[in-house]
Amino acid sequence: MSSTARVLCLSLLALLAAAPTATAAGGWAVAPAGGGRPTFYAEGEPGTTLQDALSVTNPTTHPVTVRLHATGIPITFADTGVGVPARTRADIPFTVNVPTTATPGDHTATITARDTKGRESTVRLQLHVRGPALSALTVEHVAVHGDRITYDLVNRGTTPLTPNLAVHATGLFGTLLNRTPRTLPVQLPPGERLKLTEPWPDHPTLDAVDLRLTVTATGGAHDTANVSTRFVPWGAVAGTGFLATAGAALLLVRLRLRRRRRRTDDDDATAEHPYTQTELTGAAM
Repeated sequence: MSSTARVLCLSLLALLAAAPTATAAGGWAVAPAGGGRPTFYAEGEPGTTLQDALSVTNPTTHPVTVRLHATGIPITFADTGVGVPARTRADIPFTVNVPTTATPGDHTATITARDTKGRESTVRLQLHVRGPALSALTVEHVAVHGDRITYDLVNRGTTPLTPNLAVHATGLFGTLLNRTPRTLPVQLPPGERLKLTEPWPDHPTLDAVDLRLTVTATGGAHDTANVSTRFVPWGAVAGTGFLATAGAALLLVRLRLRRRRRRTDDDDATAEHPYTQTELTGAAM
């Protein structure tokens, strides 16, 4: 007995159950084996292997040969090339290989059979992957390049995310940028990283800026990234000579002294109140 014959389970058409099938133009059809199921349904955890069988029914008066393939989910057939005699049915076992990286939730696959004349019949498979749904993301590599802000978003969870972005920038004389949260036109699949750009055409010409990006998504995903940058009109400095250069240098000195005073104040506060740093319990305030 050939390997194909060992895989196939042939029976008379009169014994077939009246289950819904997808019929190709040539008269043959595919459906889940066993009858009574319009589609396949499987459920398991990442890394598991699930089993089922596909029926190819040939009610015509001539044999048909079909080839099987699947899209959407890794599926392995016992035989991908199946010959079905006239007025018979062939049941082809297959396995559903749930990827170890599969995210919890519902996934869809399509099983397609095609005969030698190019006619097709399909049936769908619904896979439910068990596991906790975790919503998490990070904002990374924030930088300012001229009139744009660049950053990376990384989905650290197990569910697809549609992120919302808020941008806030503060200079020496107050708020420069305050963009309230808005939904970004991107979809962030689990484990994926996206490099994104935020325009800033009206950035200051000369200033020291603290920039903060806040990203949120459904399910409680949240992260904030901060970066400091300096805007110095180097072209104008070169054109106007000593006075402009001295002014830019004075600004940088003032910024440095300002930061030094901040560090000194923080150190003094720590020295005066050492008990505020002696124990970190992690308790909620």
